[in-house]
Amino acid sequence: MSFECRRVSKAYPTRNGSVQALEDITFGVGEHEFVCLVGPSGCGKTTLLKIIAGLTPPTSGELSFEPELANGRSPGAMVFQEHGIYPWMTVLDNVAFGLEMQGIKRRARRERALTFVQKVGLAQFAGAYPHELSVGMRQRVGIARAFVADPPLLLMDEPFGSLDAQIRRVLVEELLTIWRDDRKSVFYVTHDIEEAVLLGDRVLVMTGRPGRILRDIVVPLSRPRDLANGETATVVEIKRQIWKMLEEEVRRSLCLLS
Repeated sequence: MSFECRRVSKAYPTRNGSVQALEDITFGVGEHEFVCLVGPSGCGKTTLLKIIAGLTPPTSGELSFEPELANGRSPGAMVFQEHGIYPWMTVLDNVAFGLEMQGIKRRARRERALTFVQKVGLAQFAGAYPHELSVGMRQRVGIARAFVADPPLLLMDEPFGSLDAQIRRVLVEELLTIWRDDRKSVFYVTHDIEEAVLLGDRVLVMTGRPGRILRDIVVPLSRPRDLANGETATVVEIKRQIWKMLEEEVRRSLCLLS
């Protein structure tokens, strides 16, 4: 699946008048492309993701998907930072839930779900419940559930944002491995500049209030990606460029908080 946002804006009504969250957002994501969106807190990244997911309408502008969506159909599966798995279900049943909603019979959906449970390294925890898992393990369940339903598009909102650096790196590697085997179109929102560069075919840089796309940067790294490339001259230079675009706004936010 591919999609385009054309001059998308979003405003929210408040007691003191309208607050503009996004302004004139235009970009596209191609089929099988992994595109990352990076920007400071409050610039509207999650709002944009919700518009693409069909969870909230834009105030103006339009989105188009190829192939076209059936009426009322969500364009893809979402993975959130808070993982959103059901506490009363086992790991296997959580991963299989989307297949159950598609009407797939129990044996077939559990077999397919087990394949993805194994891919994220949780085979020995297939019968465990979420409270028996670490935060990182619960996030793996969310990722497996998103892939197992075979959506044409994955929308990911800071999926590893709550994890420490070591666990985060392992899960990024696992995500790349799963995506390499099953290449969906992915739109991935993150605060982490290095993560965006190492994951994405392109990195969109968003700044401002209201949020605007400042740059669309092509990442000239071959696939499969090696996370050890994080310190190569190419990656270091792209990270430097992105940080220079974001630095002033981040520092201004810190001054407002102090």
